[in-house]
Amino acid sequence: MAFIAMFLLYLQAYSLFVGFSVAQEEEEEVKIEVVHMPEECTKKSKKGDMLNAHYDGFLATDGSKIYCSRSDNKGHPKWFVLGVGQVIKGLDIGMMGMCPGEKRKVTIPPSLGFGKLGKDKVPPDSTLIFEIELYTIARGPRSAESFQEIDLNKDRSLSRDEVTEYMKKEFEKGGNKRDQSFYDAIIADVFRKNDHNGDDYISAKEYNVYEHDEL
Repeated sequence: MAFIAMFLLYLQAYSLFVGFSVAQEEEEEVKIEVVHMPEECTKKSKKGDMLNAHYDGFLATDGSKIYCSRSDNKGHPKWFVLGVGQVIKGLDIGMMGMCPGEKRKVTIPPSLGFGKLGKDKVPPDSTLIFEIELYTIARGPRSAESFQEIDLNKDRSLSRDEVTEYMKKEFEKGGNKRDQSFYDAIIADVFRKNDHNGDDYISAKEYNVYEHDEL
């Protein structure tokens, strides 16, 4: 009986500990401060959009810089798809609903940054601060409608040429022409992450419109 009582007490203590841990995780969230909002905002960023932005990252503890797109990206704003894990989760969250021309200061807890392991200049369990300026929002191709647009020969799979053609069309709508190396880098990343069977095509299943709304 004594053993059973102790065991029950242990279970109660464990459940309290787990509940406390879960509560802590739920409390951690990205804090967003809008530093500048343009007078007009006809479009806001959403999951699956291709964004063009500059952002600088700092450690919250001492303000030391951990990343600067202006220096690390040869001075060019960084292109990435929002909501697909091309940036840390805290940035994916912190850049949702932004307007072109908007500036934000985003505070990211460790669980939505580099976690308990850290990375490079980021120590374990670090809270991060990012200063972000969004320039352009381009439509990302991860939707049922855009799959049909990209799939020019209607064979229910996407070739590299089809995806490249779509990317060029979307980027150049606003007069933003890029050289071929720019598209090659994006296409290589897209196929590395989506062409799971390595046949150099992204099938409708691999594209997975219904589970993901992004590229």
